[in-house]
Amino acid sequence: MEKNNYQGALQYPIGSGFNATSTASEVIKGIDLTGKNVIVTGGNTGIGLETTKVLAAAGATVIVPARDIEKAKKNLTGIPNVELEAMNLIDPLSIDAFAEKFLASGRPLHLLINNAGIMWVPLQRDSRGIESQLATNYLGQFQLTARLWSALKKANGARIVNVSSYGHQMAPFNFDDPNFKHREYETLQAYGQSKTASNLFALELDNLAKAFNVRAYSLHPGSIHGTELARNADIELFKQLGFFDEEGHIRPEILASLKTIPQGAATTIWCATSPLLNSIGGVYCEDGDIATLDPEDFKQENKLGTSGVQAYSLDKSNAKKLWKLTEEMTGITFQVN
Repeated sequence: MEKNNYQGALQYPIGSGFNATSTASEVIKGIDLTGKNVIVTGGNTGIGLETTKVLAAAGATVIVPARDIEKAKKNLTGIPNVELEAMNLIDPLSIDAFAEKFLASGRPLHLLINNAGIMWVPLQRDSRGIESQLATNYLGQFQLTARLWSALKKANGARIVNVSSYGHQMAPFNFDDPNFKHREYETLQAYGQSKTASNLFALELDNLAKAFNVRAYSLHPGSIHGTELARNADIELFKQLGFFDEEGHIRPEILASLKTIPQGAATTIWCATSPLLNSIGGVYCEDGDIATLDPEDFKQENKLGTSGVQAYSLDKSNAKKLWKLTEEMTGITFQVN
């Protein structure tokens, strides 16, 4: 019987040969994706765009669902093998429409890269009353994956990659009040729990899906310079976290620790394509390898230096409880069969 990663049983580096400075192009070297179909959410900007470029260059057909079609069209100009479609992860009807169109094509889906996400946003709710970071970063992933399940199964060897974050260390999943109805809203707590949820989803999904030759992973891409993720952030928050000085300039030591966009996409590409992961799933990865299980409490003063994965985001009971709650929140029964 194949092992699962409940309680972090498989959560240790396997000597991939890659590290924090490896780029996406280096990680995929020698891998041919001709004939493979890939979906990359948020594949038109930041590390998602780099992921799209690298996978397309390796021969894959890359479908990019995007919220802003005109912007996406401009960013994707000149990249071969790319198909652009409309989708907004915070809109359940939009997700269904996109998935139905893909399924109607009859194609198998070899790779689903759940890359898109938001961060640092003020309290906002979707049409269901769900907090926006939870809705976008996690519930959208769950719904899209559930709707595309038949195409993933059809691939007879698919992978699902959830781009999570070290930010999961900021908060476990709050089962009592996930939507901040009874507690004060704190944007990083909301972000943290959404990323914890993404890890738990990959963990449980892998355990259920491996019988159908589908594996799932979550990852921290690194802290990256030049993406749009912090576009909604208040500069005072960056000062408070110690990232910026009093004049509003990023501190040199912080800047030096940031990855480039090609480095930031590397772990996504590694999870999506590495043959070293053919018989391993449900793991949380970083720096082009499986991350270590971090038993230490999150150090508030050292956010950018934090590595590893917290045990609560690989907990079996949390994963099963979250799956059930997610089905209730979305109204979607995800039968992995």
